[in-house]
Amino acid sequence: MITAQAENDVGMEEALSGSFVDKNNPSKEWIRSLRKRYPIEHELDRVLTRKLEQRGGPGFSQVSLEALLAGVGALLRARLGEEPFQLSDARWMSGGSSKLQMAFTLDWDRPGLGREKTKMVLRMEPAESIIETSRLREYQLIKAFEGIVPVPPLFWIDANAEFFPYPALIYGFASGINRPTQTRPNSSRNNTSGVGIWVPPELRKKLGAEFVSCLAKIHTRDYRSADFSAFNVPEVGTDQCAEWGLNLWDRVWEEDSDEDIPLMRLVSGWLRRNMPVLDKPSILHCDYRIGNFLFDEGEGKITAWLDWELGCIGDRHQDVAWSTSMVFGGLDDEGETFLVGGMMSESQFIENYEKSSGFRINPKTLHWYKIFNNYSLAIMTIGTCYRIASNGKTHQDVLVASLIGAGYATLNQLAKQIEEVL
Repeated sequence: MITAQAENDVGMEEALSGSFVDKNNPSKEWIRSLRKRYPIEHELDRVLTRKLEQRGGPGFSQVSLEALLAGVGALLRARLGEEPFQLSDARWMSGGSSKLQMAFTLDWDRPGLGREKTKMVLRMEPAESIIETSRLREYQLIKAFEGIVPVPPLFWIDANAEFFPYPALIYGFASGINRPTQTRPNSSRNNTSGVGIWVPPELRKKLGAEFVSCLAKIHTRDYRSADFSAFNVPEVGTDQCAEWGLNLWDRVWEEDSDEDIPLMRLVSGWLRRNMPVLDKPSILHCDYRIGNFLFDEGEGKITAWLDWELGCIGDRHQDVAWSTSMVFGGLDDEGETFLVGGMMSESQFIENYEKSSGFRINPKTLHWYKIFNNYSLAIMTIGTCYRIASNGKTHQDVLVASLIGAGYATLNQLAKQIEEVL
């Protein structure tokens, strides 16, 4: 049987020998070959296949607030029937480098609560995104954690773009901020969400305790207790979980990259030869970090976890590795110790997590996922950011193009990590 890595090597040999694939107008045969070479979860396969099938079409065109409100109205009439409602206060939301977001107010008879004006958010894909994900998976993840960890209230989903130009979901507006208002003394604010965050000392303990507690609750939630029909569950005692994840990113690199980087092939090969065995499947957020939650600064309390789009059922080490990434945090006040999310040292974070969750963290597995996560970051920035910016597929083309440079810093870190294990 030909493995995904062997298939990848064959594909690379073909590329180096001079055969040409037009990735901006991919053929059905090439798409079919990718799906065969890189088996992944069924819903993710659907999303990536749709992306390639539509790639040769028009780029992103600006959608007006009026058009999106009309889409909201059509969706509500289909969902609410004859119930009267009124939409107002539509406005664009800042941020959202991977998704387009509009805030609005719905005046309606809310079930169980009566007449009210509810602040809501429409979250919609552009033509192509930094990360191609499923709104259905995002919806099911948030729904599964209502009452478990703070999440925004969910209302409706348009998984197949029946009412909007692209798939979308609507959830309630959550209060809070995503970064401290106070900055490190004698420094300027970094406007990139979650990157280089500094948390004031008086906030670290409270916010850090919330940060660890929510992660433990996510990982200890039984995936069988909620609807996860858009997910596949990896088999315990095998490396299937790691293989699915690596197949996903190897496939995205094949789909989006425009240059051959030998280091990427070296890293992929090492990851594939050293895939860890899964001891217990856990629900993962997969972007668990500061910048992706809102909090009340006065109380030091998390008010909502956002951006669940990458979530899956997998290995808890992936979330822990992502949270402890050097990208998402900063040094302590003495400039010596890295603080996870700007809140606590990595050793303290892992110790607190193990106490809260009852799960152990295997250092070897954790290191594998740290390399895996950096590999995925490099693919997003050097591969996908380039592709969607050059093809005009996103509403944030300037921001996305600027992120390409960050990919080379990630490559430098990957090189150091691989040197340590080879």
